[in-house]
Amino acid sequence: MGSIYLIRHGQASFGADDYDVLSPVGVRQAEVLGKHLEQLGISLDRCVSGSLRRQQHTANAALQHMSRAPALDIDEAFNEFDADAVIRTLLPDLLPEEPEALHILRNGAQNRAEFQRLFAKLIGRWISGEHDKPGLQSWQAYVEQVEGGLRRILEQATSKQNIAVFTSGGTITALLRLLTGVPAAKAFELNWQIVNTSLSQLKFRGSEVSLASFNSHVHLQLLKAPELITYR
Repeated sequence: MGSIYLIRHGQASFGADDYDVLSPVGVRQAEVLGKHLEQLGISLDRCVSGSLRRQQHTANAALQHMSRAPALDIDEAFNEFDADAVIRTLLPDLLPEEPEALHILRNGAQNRAEFQRLFAKLIGRWISGEHDKPGLQSWQAYVEQVEGGLRRILEQATSKQNIAVFTSGGTITALLRLLTGVPAAKAFELNWQIVNTSLSQLKFRGSEVSLASFNSHVHLQLLKAPELITYR
């Protein structure tokens, strides 16, 4: 059987003007991951990334620490869903019951717990399908986008290949939904636990795919440096 390693990007710049940039911690996480894969003797036959900078930067920072690393292919199907668009589009309907939401969401770095609570509430509305809006990609459409990316990988793969996909938490959540049939709400409960640069492994034979492991971050745990275990 072949393996697909789903790798969440390193810590991005939460609270900064541009989130899509790895923080110094994010770069370190990616470097540690690359060294860990090299020590395990995992030889990658193909590497794929979404087109977001934080995804590509994670891939390049990790791969430079591996002795044999293929060129990085880009497939936008593995991009994160547009969280800013979800917030911007669905927030107005939430304000009557959460009048402080706009201030909290604009100052997320200073209100992390409340930001997460409100963000989870907005995501719950999005994935329910009951609040779809013109111009906003629906949850179902996003899942279909990710499914298309997985299908392309399988169509091009040969048996026993090791393939790395550098992506984001939402993408991994959509794949959990597709592969396990877990309800979207439960999948997102797992989403909040996905560690930056964690590994989730899929096993495949032809077009058949199954989840083998989820959210492994032993490469960070072994360093006994709690500051390297992050979730954004």
